[in-house]
Amino acid sequence: MGWCARINDGGMPNATNSPYSTDPKTTPVTVLGLGAMGQALAGALLKSGHPTTIWNRSAGKGDDLVARGATRAASAAAAVRAGEVVLVCVVDYDASQAILEPLAADLSGRVLVNVTSDSPERARAAAEWAAAHEIAYLDGAVMIPTVMVGTPEALLFYSGDEAAYRKHEELLKSLGGQSAYVGADHGLAAVYDLSMLDFFWTSMAGLVHGYALAAKDGVPASSIAPFLQSHFSLLAMLIGETAKDVDRGVYPGEEGNLAMELEGVEHILHAAERRGLDVSVLRGVRDVAKRAVDLGHGADSWTATVEGIRKPGA
Repeated sequence: MGWCARINDGGMPNATNSPYSTDPKTTPVTVLGLGAMGQALAGALLKSGHPTTIWNRSAGKGDDLVARGATRAASAAAAVRAGEVVLVCVVDYDASQAILEPLAADLSGRVLVNVTSDSPERARAAAEWAAAHEIAYLDGAVMIPTVMVGTPEALLFYSGDEAAYRKHEELLKSLGGQSAYVGADHGLAAVYDLSMLDFFWTSMAGLVHGYALAAKDGVPASSIAPFLQSHFSLLAMLIGETAKDVDRGVYPGEEGNLAMELEGVEHILHAAERRGLDVSVLRGVRDVAKRAVDLGHGADSWTATVEGIRKPGA
């Protein structure tokens, strides 16, 4: 979920050869990058019993991890040589590639797992670099905040080298019990990440806008919240059916057609304008729905707005 941050520098591991273990519960792991998320990932690995080596580009991070049993490496190369699995979690792919490119020879024979947040295109480019150097490569996306890392509910996505994922699945699931492999295309973890964050942030925008609208008439957000929670259960019910309709390109509108629902959006938009609120998001919702109606989907369900999204120039 975009939770990785920068990296640090430090002391020394057992460094000559990767001390591979036949026991997946004691596979040695290296973590490059000790931002808040990198530290959380290293902490979860330590808790699961994995010998963990840490490295950060700038000094001053990781003391707590060392106190808990992590080994601080003197250099990135020494850190890499200490692990069978090398996990990198930094601010973006510019930062990760700057660290990894000089380490290609050291990474040979190891599994590189990059959970740095970026675009699918950047993930695929990093995978091409790894393939050129014969490095087993997994791209990942962390979908939870630091406090959830290592819990049964935590979700991380992985894509790329399936054999590498299956070999180290137990280790990777120690970072999050809901972790999932989503395909051989290295860009897919980022695609899943972006899709889910698209839903999350647009939903959060609607949530705070709804609160702001109610507040203009003296209704506090805390009064609306219990009803929104029950309303959200309806949204949860719609997720699966909406996915089926989007995939099929069929949008049955017998229970409520788009033309009628567009009128409802217009009412909300006008009410918000009269109350002096920013309506740019609502205008976007209205415009996409209107475009879908103009494309001939007025009798279809709200899901047909996907056609307005797919054809912004129509």
